[in-house]
Amino acid sequence: MNLHSLLKDREASGRPIRIGLIGAGRFGTMYLAQARNIPGVHVVAIADINTERARGALELVGWPAEAFVDDIETAISSRATTIVADASALFAADLDVIVEATGNPIVGINHALAAIETGKHIIMVTVEADALAGPALAKRAEAAGLVYSLAYGDQPALIWELVDWARTSGFDVVCAGKGAKYLEHYHEMTPDNVWENWEFSKELTDSGQLNPYMHTSFRDGTKAAIEMAAVANAAGLRPSDDGLTFTPGNLEEIATICRPSNVGGVLAHEGTVDVMSSVTREGDWIPHNTQEGVFVVVKATNEYVANCFDEYPWHPDPTGQYAALYRPYHYVGLELNISIANAALRGVATGSPIGFYADVVATAKKDLTAGEFLDGEGGFTVWGKLVSAEKSVTEGHLPVAMAHHVELVNDVPKGGIVRWEDIVIDDSLATAIELRRETEALAAVVVSAS
Repeated sequence: MNLHSLLKDREASGRPIRIGLIGAGRFGTMYLAQARNIPGVHVVAIADINTERARGALELVGWPAEAFVDDIETAISSRATTIVADASALFAADLDVIVEATGNPIVGINHALAAIETGKHIIMVTVEADALAGPALAKRAEAAGLVYSLAYGDQPALIWELVDWARTSGFDVVCAGKGAKYLEHYHEMTPDNVWENWEFSKELTDSGQLNPYMHTSFRDGTKAAIEMAAVANAAGLRPSDDGLTFTPGNLEEIATICRPSNVGGVLAHEGTVDVMSSVTREGDWIPHNTQEGVFVVVKATNEYVANCFDEYPWHPDPTGQYAALYRPYHYVGLELNISIANAALRGVATGSPIGFYADVVATAKKDLTAGEFLDGEGGFTVWGKLVSAEKSVTEGHLPVAMAHHVELVNDVPKGGIVRWEDIVIDDSLATAIELRRETEALAAVVVSAS
């Protein structure tokens, strides 16, 4: 990549990349743990409504007390760091890159817009916002001459990198995906029974350190769908309207499973995304499973390439026509600087939506009744299902990111998809809805071009 040399040049010139971090949660803290060991970067400010949490994050990673000051301008001039409660202070400052890591899709959209309007590159850690309106945000950033990027270290950016590798090498992409633990009852999971489906100790789950809503989203299929929507929209891949298969398998079986059904796999078609389960349907862990890993499946372009698949230890499928490249890990926020450096030094993204190909729609966990309020991702009422953007827009499906604290006006049966017409639209969400409508318009462009 040669990024490190470019960073050292910025360090030597006294012009480090000036960074504003919004959200001092797990992802942000992991980046802070690395930042002081990287040349050419300067974390100027951390914005978090819980300033004590942000201060605790700095203490946790050993941030020197003398490197902390009380205001942004002093932080810039002295190459120190400050903490603010209001993220608007970051947009008014002379920064190069904003890292959006709040985890809130509506807030994330607003922050991305503010970054673009004030001439700052945006690294979107909040993949929920990207799945909701990333295509429109990317278009706006491009028009402003800025980079809107997925966050390296999270699985979507790493999967996109594998897709880019495959296409640059001359391969056609059959499937891009990841591993995750999945059992069939997970779609009904709620915060009341979430810990029954994790391997945490009771001492830890009783401690209050873990968020049951977040961990419900991780297990009930919603987070996987959101991440694969981000991949599909960045790579131009079309998901199945039946959702992700979560087929059990190990890393040697990736190419056998993630190939089209007409040749023995599970895919509805080539050029798609999927997630493999790391446990059997009975719940037993699969040896050498794909948990935490990412992959891309490619197809041989000719007989010579098929022979190469067979000659090297690439775990081809039984026909010898399909093979997989697999990365067994992702380091989350520890790898984030790859995105920051690429945006600021090269003007390129580590994955960015090129159209609206995939959507994550609110699907009822139980029979829902008019007058009930939906409680969004990881809650008691809905989970997020991956479908094609074409289907979502044509049928008026409600994205799961818009299913927070909205009232139903129609009954929705268990397993049914909630539609825009089924809810009372909250006027306070006008900006998010505007970006969403811009995103939906891009689905029409994809359909007409296909």
